[in-house]
Amino acid sequence: MKIAVTGGSGRIGAYVVEELLAHGHEPVNLDRQFPQKRLCRTRIVDLLELGEVYGALQGAEAVIHLAGINAPGTYPNEKVVQLNVMSTYNVLEAAAGLGIAKAAIASSESIYGYCYAANRFAPYAIPVDESHPLLPQEGYGLSKIASEQTAAMFHRRCGMQVVSLRFGHVPLPDEYEWLARHEGASRFLWSYVDVRDAARAARLAVEADGAGCEALNITADDTCSPVDNAELLRRYYPSITDRYADLTGHAAWSDNAKAKRLLGWKPEHGWRHNRG
Repeated sequence: MKIAVTGGSGRIGAYVVEELLAHGHEPVNLDRQFPQKRLCRTRIVDLLELGEVYGALQGAEAVIHLAGINAPGTYPNEKVVQLNVMSTYNVLEAAAGLGIAKAAIASSESIYGYCYAANRFAPYAIPVDESHPLLPQEGYGLSKIASEQTAAMFHRRCGMQVVSLRFGHVPLPDEYEWLARHEGASRFLWSYVDVRDAARAARLAVEADGAGCEALNITADDTCSPVDNAELLRRYYPSITDRYADLTGHAAWSDNAKAKRLLGWKPEHGWRHNRG
């Protein structure tokens, strides 16, 4: 299958390109710059220009949209919202116009709000599943809500299959030692997903048939903390009393069961045995 990958030169996109090639697909990278490793054809595209996106997606059978600003703080909030939302809209608008039936878009667990909240709060219950309220306090999380709603609109309009991938923190294989020491990990509930597992989820999302329009947590089965959950709860989140699963040991605080069920996906890499 010919699959367009926006942001294929980026940290996740480069692994997605490799994953697609390894499984017999024909990826085309759509980005603002060339990748470090040129594994497939790259087209330099401004995703804020709808005409350019139409031209770049010609001939594609599916699209994986990863391009955009991947965290708050680097750009002003209004820039984050503009770029992330309009790039998603243009990609899906062009895909719909060209009759492309399948898409996957990069979302984030930041959509739930607690990750980057100026006024910190605990999740309503753990593990956090896709039904948790969406409560961002900044432009990045807001942009993910708008992008997922854009996906839902195109699904209603033309039946396009769109899977929104709510990634946890995505480390590269050589970043595990840093991840385990990261002081801010409590903000994202020690949730992560290895970049190789993230890439596999993206591939499976466009290979799947009949997935409709869904948002899925794409996260590891364990936390990225060497401290066990009982101590993490006592130290950081003593107010959380609602627990829907056994969180003994280092079980993840993010529920990935829906992705396992709908995509046949499961995480295969974890920091405890895959540190770089």
